[in-house]
Amino acid sequence: MNHQERNERFDAIVQRYGDDLYRFAVWLCRDPALAADLVQETYLRAWKALHKLQDLEAAKSWLITILRREFARTFERKVPPIDDIEDVVVAEPNEDGPDDRTERDRLREAIGRLDAMYREPLLLQVVLGLSIAEIAGQLELTESAVMTRVFRAREQLKTRLSPPDAAND
Repeated sequence: MNHQERNERFDAIVQRYGDDLYRFAVWLCRDPALAADLVQETYLRAWKALHKLQDLEAAKSWLITILRREFARTFERKVPPIDDIEDVVVAEPNEDGPDDRTERDRLREAIGRLDAMYREPLLLQVVLGLSIAEIAGQLELTESAVMTRVFRAREQLKTRLSPPDAAND
């Protein structure tokens, strides 16, 4: 593959999967700036290893794998900032304020509180639209394990997002 073909191939991959990759990165790290950095690092590593990508249909999974590994590396390289506990203001859970959360914010928060083993397969399915088989390949799990984790994630979300008095009906 010559230089121009390589550039065209890489540009096509970035155009096709860039938005999905960024969206997944934001869900992983919950920080748009860090997500942008993760995507850039993913592109850099993908560019260097582009010759290893044989099947363009596998590009999405390939990029997600690179992104997940980059996300894991961020914790190896960086120590997250630590806030002084005395400076943290904790709102009462039942306290309604002037900036009540929207349903989307509640959902994001509930998803963020899921254990990673449940959150990641759910996000791969919902945000990136991957099939159970593709998720199983990404996470190196069986398809039945992925289905179980997605089901449990959805059940936990239902419980967390249902009104408190709904359980008594």
